[in-house]
Amino acid sequence: MWRVAITIAGLDSGGGAGIHADVKTFAAMGVHGATALTCVTAQNTYEVREVQCLSPAMVRAQILAVWDDMGIDAGKTGMLGTGEIIEEVAATVEKLGFPLVVDPVMVAKSGAPLISDDAVDVLKKRLLPVAKVATPNRPEAERLTGMSIASERDAERAAEYIHREYGTEVVIVKGGHLPGGEAVDVVYYRGAVHKFSTPRLDSRATHGTGCAYSAAIAAGLAKGLDPLEAVKTAKQFIYTAIKYGVARGKGHWAVNPTAWVEIPAERWRAVEELEAALKLVRRNAERLAKAIPEVQSNLGYVIDPRYARDTGDVAAVPGRIVNYMGEARPSGPPTFGASSHVARKILALASRDPRARSAMNIRYDPELVERAKALGFKIAVVDRRREPEEVKKREGGTMQWVVEEALRQTGGVAPDLIVDLGDWGKEPQITVVGKTPAEVVEKVLKILS
Repeated sequence: MWRVAITIAGLDSGGGAGIHADVKTFAAMGVHGATALTCVTAQNTYEVREVQCLSPAMVRAQILAVWDDMGIDAGKTGMLGTGEIIEEVAATVEKLGFPLVVDPVMVAKSGAPLISDDAVDVLKKRLLPVAKVATPNRPEAERLTGMSIASERDAERAAEYIHREYGTEVVIVKGGHLPGGEAVDVVYYRGAVHKFSTPRLDSRATHGTGCAYSAAIAAGLAKGLDPLEAVKTAKQFIYTAIKYGVARGKGHWAVNPTAWVEIPAERWRAVEELEAALKLVRRNAERLAKAIPEVQSNLGYVIDPRYARDTGDVAAVPGRIVNYMGEARPSGPPTFGASSHVARKILALASRDPRARSAMNIRYDPELVERAKALGFKIAVVDRRREPEEVKKREGGTMQWVVEEALRQTGGVAPDLIVDLGDWGKEPQITVVGKTPAEVVEKVLKILS
C-alpha cells in the first residue's frame, strides 16, 4: 500500500525549498519520500551564498540504490545544477521508466542562478522529452519557449509549444507571476487546455512554492491519480502551504507543506479535548451551575495559533452552557464557529500568548475573585467604562481591547482570570483562561470549591 516518490534535487540549508520541501510534501501527501541529492546550497530566505554540485555518477547511484530496493512509483526534479547532471538524470529515468515531474528550476527566489546557461539547452533537449509533467513558471516558460508571456492566452500558447517542441505529455505554465486576482495555472494535456485557479494570496511565504507544488503532483502520480486530478489536488495543497507559511526569516518565508495534514489534525484534536472537558462539566453539573452568568457560559478552544485565523478556528458549544434546573448543561457537541464572544477573546489572547488557547466565561462575584487570589491565580481587572468610543463602534473591537488591557497588567503573559467589570447594559463577567479546556474547567472548579 505504500508508494515511493523520489526527489532529484538540491539541498536548501534554510529548509524552505529543495529536497526539504519535497520530502515534507511527500509525507503530507501520504507517500514515502526518497531522495537523490544533486547540489548543496548554503542559503537562507534572502540569499544563496555558495553552491557545490555532486558528480553525475553519484546522482545516478542514489537513484539506482532506491530503485533496486524499493522501486520508484514517480519522481520529480528540482535544482539539477549542471548539464552533465541533467544528462545523467535523463538517461537514468529514461531507462527506468517511472513518471517524472520536471520543475525546471533556473533561479532561486532570491534571484541567484541555480543552473548554468549551457545546461538549459540540455534540459530542453534531453530532460523534457522524458518528462511526463513539466511545471515552469512564467520566467521559466519564457526562457524555454522564447515567447513573451503576459496573459493566460500567452500561457496557453507556451504550454502547447513546450508539448509540441519537446514532447512533454502534460505542461503546466503556473500563474503566480501573471496579473489578476486569481492565480491561474494553465495545463495543456492531450490536445486540450485546462485551468486550475485559487485566490491570489498576498503572502511573503513563497520560498519553495515550485518545489512543493511539483512534489505534490509527483505524489499524486505515485498514488495512481490521473494527471489532471494530481494537478488539481496539488493546486489546493500549495495554496494551503502558502497561506499558512513559516513566518521566519528576513526574506521570502518558506511555504509550509505540513499545514495540509496539521490543520485537520489540530481541528480533530481540539474537538476531542473539548469533549473531554465537557464530560468534566457534566460530572460537576450542580457545582458549575452556580457559575453560569445571565448570558450563559461558553467554553472555547482554538487550534494551534500558527493556524488560527478567525472564529471558525475556535471550537465551542453551540447554544452555550446553560443552567438548566440547577445543573450546568452543554447545549450541543463541540462545533467550530459556535462562539463569537469567547472565541474572539481566545483569538486575541493566543495571538499574544500562544499558550492561552482556551477560556470560559463565568458570572462575576467579588467573592470568587477573592478565592482566586487566595489560590494564587494571576488576575487582571478591566473596567470597560474606560473603553474608547471608537473601539466600541468597531466590530469585535471590545474583546480585543479587554484582552490588551489585561495583558498590559500582566506583562504580556495571559492571566488566569480576566475580571470584566461590565458597562451600561453589559453584564460583568469573569473569563477563566488556560492552556486546555480541561485546565480551564479545573480552575473554575477550584474557585467554586
